Amino acid sequence: MSRVRTRFAPSPTGRMHVGNLRTALYAYLIAKHEDGDFMLRIEDTDQERFVEGALDIIYHTLEETGLVHDEGPDKDGGVGPYVQSERNASGLYLKYAKQLIEQGDAYYCFCDKERLATLKSSVSEDGGTEIVVYDKHCLGLSREEVEANLEAGKPYVIRFNMPTEGTTTFQDDIYGEITVPNEELEDLILIKSDGYPTYNFANVIDDHLMGITHVVRGNEYLSSAPKYNKIYEAFGWEIPTYVHCPLITDENHKKLSKRCGHSSYEDLIDQGFLTEAVVNYVALLGWCPPGNQEIFSLEELVKEFDYRHMSKSPAVFDIVKLRWMNGEYFKAMGEERFYQMAEPYIREIVTRDCDLRKIAGLVRTRIEVFPDIREQIDFFEELPEYDTSMYCHKKMKTNEEKSLEVLTEVLPLLEAQEDYSNDALFAVLKKYVDEKGYKTGFVMWPVRTAVSGKQNTPGGATEIMEILGKEESLQRIKRGIELLKGNL
Repeated sequence: MSRVRTRFAPSPTGRMHVGNLRTALYAYLIAKHEDGDFMLRIEDTDQERFVEGALDIIYHTLEETGLVHDEGPDKDGGVGPYVQSERNASGLYLKYAKQLIEQGDAYYCFCDKERLATLKSSVSEDGGTEIVVYDKHCLGLSREEVEANLEAGKPYVIRFNMPTEGTTTFQDDIYGEITVPNEELEDLILIKSDGYPTYNFANVIDDHLMGITHVVRGNEYLSSAPKYNKIYEAFGWEIPTYVHCPLITDENHKKLSKRCGHSSYEDLIDQGFLTEAVVNYVALLGWCPPGNQEIFSLEELVKEFDYRHMSKSPAVFDIVKLRWMNGEYFKAMGEERFYQMAEPYIREIVTRDCDLRKIAGLVRTRIEVFPDIREQIDFFEELPEYDTSMYCHKKMKTNEEKSLEVLTEVLPLLEAQEDYSNDALFAVLKKYVDEKGYKTGFVMWPVRTAVSGKQNTPGGATEIMEILGKEESLQRIKRGIELLKGNL
């Protein structure tokens, strides 16, 4: 078996869509699983869709996700250039298109827009969707007519001459054997009127010349495979292995689009997801690993990935599942790294002087994405307005009257306490609990309510007090006493 070579060939048209990231990831995993080569090629033949800065996004995303390419525009492996516009400038694609013309497998087409418009036909009941099926009009032009048109500078495209009878069968490693009637294969444009190759043609030429063995792409290109194969056959070239990935849908089973808010890698990072969690989750959008393991490092994915275990069915992008997975990554993350990443989010909320590292330590195992931090810690900055009914807790057997009694009795103990570390504060309150014969929660609930003003907090009463410090903690407990007195 020849050395496995795959490629990721994005167009620089903006942010990297989740589907494109999955294509890059699967191409990388297929290559690396077999100790092969992963190549980056930039497909910029569609100059109208080119977006300034998009190239930087491609490089940045691949670097962040760890999908390091072995060859590319910045790493010449001997089959470059790796940018299609540069390859086109050398006349490469036109040379091969003219070869097909000489063979009788392609032809010049001089039809103008007006004539092509007459070939439109509706393919939907409401007439809203129209297609142009070319009728091979220019195929019948004599050599003299073609040369006269070229001499006169008449605009043209070069089309591939598809067969109109019989069938074409091809093999996809996911979807199996697929047969299509040749009458459905329109005469593809190979070279556009601007001199640039079409995506379809450039792909075939480049994949062959670069020795690509496995072509990974979305299943929306499944219907194009027989057309590509006809071009391969016309040149007498070996057809690569096709790996068509299933569609990715949103939770409503619609194609994942920008409107859903999480269609690109950058969207997800902006929303507070970790790169490694995104990569892990994207790997599972269509691939079924053996066993029950769901959390994979990139190294583990390389070892375990077998594209033959991919699904044919659409993969649903479940943001709830991704949030859960991201939370698992937080839990496994080292404290220092988490703090470095969480600090900007904490500083957005907490401006007063307190130990931000301890706040980070409280929230690390309690959040799923970084923005969750805000609602978890806002009380550290300022005690919120709250209703004294929060002091009532059936399980803790507390009510407003009993809570007032507890807070009143522990206040002087806390005023006398100098050491406001978590352990020391817990020891003081535990001593009070034991002396009174109370349950721990009976005391801790009203204290925590008083210092936080919230029912749910990322830490217990003494952890919160340690961060707040003595002065602020006592002020909040006194405020709680005032509120309870005013309500009884």
